[in-house]
Amino acid sequence: MPGSRTSMPGSRTSMPGSGLAAQGPAAVLFDMDGTLVDTEHLWLHAERLTMERIGGTWTTADQQHCLGGPLERVVAYMTERGDPAMVTGLHTGGVEAFLLETMESLLLAETLDWQPGARALVCEVVERGIPTALVTASWRRLIDAVHVSITGDLGFEPFTVIVGGDEVPQSKPHPAPYLQAAALLGVSPADCLVIEDSPTGVASGLAAGCRVIAV
Repeated sequence: MPGSRTSMPGSRTSMPGSGLAAQGPAAVLFDMDGTLVDTEHLWLHAERLTMERIGGTWTTADQQHCLGGPLERVVAYMTERGDPAMVTGLHTGGVEAFLLETMESLLLAETLDWQPGARALVCEVVERGIPTALVTASWRRLIDAVHVSITGDLGFEPFTVIVGGDEVPQSKPHPAPYLQAAALLGVSPADCLVIEDSPTGVASGLAAGCRVIAV
């Protein structure tokens, strides 16, 4: 990750989809947070710090409610539960900017771990020459922090294209992110395999017409 040398330890090849069939999909589209890398604890911490800043509280139930959704939805959910005066008192950018800055700082300070089997699956897909995409609701500045860690560990670029939540007209659960990834790769969504970990992400992949594996 920027400013540090980050090592992402290898993990078990237990993720569904490892050991792809001889004739695999035209492309494999990976979610990021919670699917490839373990960032959920960082999101929980960033969300709690943000809610404390605006006079509210944040529980694991709140996190689960927002899991996999677009940043705008999370920010709206937080704003409704914060102290209006404290929300108004935030610097330029409000709750959204504070949450992004907090999460980015946590990502830059943390050694990220692969989710079980994720590293092996990514390597297998790339070795087979199958095009790949990283498709996430996270915004580009957060993707960049995670991406440097992933590529630094692997020693190569594993993603043919990357689609962030701030780069599509509508984020997950809308099909737009996966439709855009398929279009950038020049393949039919029906020929793509999506790897996801949240109901929101699964709904997005299915709505796009992709085959989906939930992990």
